[in-house]
Amino acid sequence: MNEVLLIILAYLIGSIPTSVWVSRHFFDIDIREYGSGNAGATNTYRILGAKWGTFVMVVDMLKGIVATSLYILLPHYLGASHELHRTNLMIGLGLASVLGHIFPVWADFKGGKGVATLFGMAIAIQPLVAICCIGVFLLVLYLTRFVSLSSILAGIAFMVFILFIFNEKEPLYRIFAILVALMVILTHQKNISRIFKGTEGKVPILKFRDTHRKRNSKD
Repeated sequence: MNEVLLIILAYLIGSIPTSVWVSRHFFDIDIREYGSGNAGATNTYRILGAKWGTFVMVVDMLKGIVATSLYILLPHYLGASHELHRTNLMIGLGLASVLGHIFPVWADFKGGKGVATLFGMAIAIQPLVAICCIGVFLLVLYLTRFVSLSSILAGIAFMVFILFIFNEKEPLYRIFAILVALMVILTHQKNISRIFKGTEGKVPILKFRDTHRKRNSKD
C-alpha cells in the first residue's frame, strides 16, 4: 500500500507543468499555443529562449530524480539485500513521473514528451549510463542544434548502453531500456518527419558558431 501511495506521489511530481507555469507567469501566454504546441523544454527553447528552455529542462530532470528517489521514504528498501526490489520500485516511480509529465493532472493532461524527466530518472537509477546519454545528447545538439534529434539519439543510446555496453542483467531494467527507446521515437514522430522535410526548428543556441562558419565560407 505504501508503494502505491509513493507511485501516486511520483505521478503528481511528474505532473508539475514547468513550461506551462513559466510561460503563464512570466510571459502571460500558454506555451502549448505556440510553436510545436508541446509543453516541453524544446518548445520552450524555441519560443522563450535558451535561458528559460534550460530552466525548464533542468526542473523537468529534477522531477524525475526526486520522484525516482522517493523509495528512501520506505526504510526497508535501503538495505543491500533489497537491491533488486529497490531497482524495480525506482523504475515504477520513475515511469509514474514520466507519465505525469506527458499527461499532467495540473495542466489538463496535455504535457511534454517526457525526455528530460526520463533523463532524471536514469540519473537516479544508473548515474553512469545517464552521464553517457547526456554526453550523446550534448554532442548531437552541438553538431545539429536539433533538441528533438538529440533526444531521440540519447534515448536510443540509453538502450544500447544498458543492453550491450554495461550489459545490465536485471530483466525489468532491460525491458525498460527498450521501452525508453521506443517511447522516445514514437513521441517524436512529427519531429522526425519535420527533420526529413527540413522544417524542424533549431534551438537558439550556438548561433555564434554558425555565424562564424558562414563568415569563413564567404571569405
